[in-house]
Amino acid sequence: MRALETNNSGSVSEFLLLGFPCSWEIQILLFVIFSFMYLLTFRGNMSIICAVWSSWKLHTPMYILLANFSFLEVCYVSSDVPKMLANLISQTKSISYAGCLLQFYFFFSMCAAEGLFLSAMSFDRFLAICRPLHYSIIMTNRLCAWLVIFCWLGDFLWLLTPVTLISQVPFCGPNTIDHFLCDLEPLLALSCAPVPGITLACGVISSLIIFLTFLYILGTYFCVLSIVLNVPSVLGRRKAFSTCASHLAVVSLFYGHGDVC
Repeated sequence: MRALETNNSGSVSEFLLLGFPCSWEIQILLFVIFSFMYLLTFRGNMSIICAVWSSWKLHTPMYILLANFSFLEVCYVSSDVPKMLANLISQTKSISYAGCLLQFYFFFSMCAAEGLFLSAMSFDRFLAICRPLHYSIIMTNRLCAWLVIFCWLGDFLWLLTPVTLISQVPFCGPNTIDHFLCDLEPLLALSCAPVPGITLACGVISSLIIFLTFLYILGTYFCVLSIVLNVPSVLGRRKAFSTCASHLAVVSLFYGHGDVC
């Protein structure tokens, strides 16, 4: 393990990511497993993007949002997995102070963006099922473009406040983060002085957008289910459920794995 490195002002200039403290053989095995999972995720999402891009029939709001979500997923996993893989086969396992802040910012911004895109996709399904006669009038290409822009920019603007607050926190040692990425809690635990106010503010701001999007998705699907269950024919109900099944699966995976952002 490398010695603590500080700059001329005595502040920490780099952090050490503890990652997975296990034997070298286990770390190599983890490197192979995570590399395979990363490549599988990358290939799967790029396949979706290429399929939507290459077919004019898929240039509809639902698939445009899905393609953007797939590209976001590639960016999301790429914000922390490559560094984690490098640290698994490295002896230093270090990340610069600026690199740590950037990793935190991009990782949590794109995590928040996933929540926004899932909300936009649920809005699209809500219109398709609950307002079918008005769908083409409301969900225009213009509105879809604005939704995409909002989802991409909104999260990065939202997370500016937490990363700015964290940049004001003094770090003078120790510098070992008990995680494989620069997460909020283990990072602020290394501050020279107690910062309960900043910890609370960053935690609330980072989590608020996730809970708001979750409540919105919950509300839209409550409306969707109330409409679908009132459809008289079994075939009609099945067709309506099939249009939402893939989105519901993604929502369940995103909010159900217990470690959202």
